[in-house]
Amino acid sequence: MPGRSDVVLVVDDDTAVRGALKFALEVEGFEVREYNGPVALLGEHNLPPFSCLVVDYRMPVMDGLELVSILRERGITAPAIIITGRSSKGLEVQAAKIGIRQILEKPLPDDALVAAVRSAVALAPC
Repeated sequence: MPGRSDVVLVVDDDTAVRGALKFALEVEGFEVREYNGPVALLGEHNLPPFSCLVVDYRMPVMDGLELVSILRERGITAPAIIITGRSSKGLEVQAAKIGIRQILEKPLPDDALVAAVRSAVALAPC
């Protein structure tokens, strides 16, 4: 079971997907903050302490890898999970370069998101 400080930030431009991800994680006991895209997250001046990011790959303005890269440049090292409709070796290589170990393909298999978040939270810096 997640700890009280296990906050997950969900970034996805699709309202329905974002809501489904939030619901799936909250049912498992995670606290979730959701953002409708990279601009909303990057514009947040007071990010809550968080354990993990769940980020859609394809979004307007910038993709999920660009978003995570900017966060890394800002010193944010929390584990990130990329969600995409279609993964590729190139995407995996690019993700690995910025420290992303987990890429999940939509539609998500049962419990894949929760398992990935639990794994990421276990790796999160204290």
